Amino acid sequence: MKRSVLLFLIFICASGIRTYAQQQLINGKLVPAVLRMKNGDSVTTIKQWEEKRRPELIDFFRKEMYGQSPGKPTQLTFKVFDSDKKALGGKATRKQIAVYFEGNKDVEMGILLYIPNQVKHKVPAFVSLNFFGNQSVHPDTSIKLPTGRMVLEGQGVVNHLATAASRGSDTARWPIEMILDKGYAIATVYYGDIDPDNRTEITTGVRSLYPDLQNRADNFGTIAAWAWGLSRAMDYLETDKRIDSKRIAVLGLSRLGKAALWAGATDERFTLTISNESGAGGAKLFHSIAGESIRKLCTKFPNWYCRNFNKYIDRDDVLPFDQHMVISLVAPRPVYIASASEDLNSNPEGEFWGAKGADPVYRLLNTNGLPAASWPAINTPITGRIAYHNRSGKHDITNYDWIQFLNFADRYLKDQYPVDR
Repeated sequence: MKRSVLLFLIFICASGIRTYAQQQLINGKLVPAVLRMKNGDSVTTIKQWEEKRRPELIDFFRKEMYGQSPGKPTQLTFKVFDSDKKALGGKATRKQIAVYFEGNKDVEMGILLYIPNQVKHKVPAFVSLNFFGNQSVHPDTSIKLPTGRMVLEGQGVVNHLATAASRGSDTARWPIEMILDKGYAIATVYYGDIDPDNRTEITTGVRSLYPDLQNRADNFGTIAAWAWGLSRAMDYLETDKRIDSKRIAVLGLSRLGKAALWAGATDERFTLTISNESGAGGAKLFHSIAGESIRKLCTKFPNWYCRNFNKYIDRDDVLPFDQHMVISLVAPRPVYIASASEDLNSNPEGEFWGAKGADPVYRLLNTNGLPAASWPAINTPITGRIAYHNRSGKHDITNYDWIQFLNFADRYLKDQYPVDR
């Protein structure tokens, strides 16, 4: 045996990373097997998955990657400060809701909700975070203009303050009328309301409310905070009589796609999960080493994940876990993973194989999983209980993406959990 091979085998055994029996083959690569318990036992029944393997995986990712999140606040207050039944020329009812946590008025999360008026029964809904404030998703002048510090600049945000020019500045990503015409409500929250994405300080946002979850290696990270905020938006939707809270899709782009995926994985109230171009730490396999690495995530964005995650820097291709396991936590609920062909930083093929790696769990749970054996051609959606497409173009969310997502929702939200077809 060659010395290099021998040393590699010694390293694997000594580190306890994994054994061959604990792996599954994805695109010619051996990665940790999602249906193999930590103790090496195979998962062959639905009961084993639900009672043992799924809880084991959630516990692992909370300790080693995303960090521990608080539960539902003991004090959670919703204040509907705007309700207009004739918004958008009568097309929708607009509501704006201020959300407060743990009796603290210093942290306010604002929900903007549009409900289609043409639907007379309870409606399914999409919930998603936005990057430039609720006022950026539509030029509706009645949307509250943020007064606090904004995370990003551009699109009408000047010196980190929202100006009137920011109204409707991000409508290309938010086809509100198209969503309403399809019979869905849309709820959105400015991501900075939940966590300001500060890499060094935790003085504002929801993480500041839970100091006991910070001075520890499995601390409450920013991605987990955004996911937690999505769950709090879900808490409100459960109280709204116009919303069918049993049919809610959670959606996110980029870093917010990472958060949407974790929200869908940990909060089973979300009926459908959509992670758009979420890349490393989202849908991409770390073992598919192209694109962002763990080193980049932990050094450029040290607040995103818990401190324990740093121990995996430069170990992307020998990890004892990977993101197909996170995607599998959504099962058997529908999940859509979307890529863009020019978004090499997110590694579109790695995102596809992350989705495909979750397929065994969906099959175990008696669904059709992701019905594709190889990475599909550009602009060729593949749709099972797991769906995937690789859109032509750059890192973004476009009308093409939304059309696929709405079609997917038509399949799985309008008739919840029909026979796969």
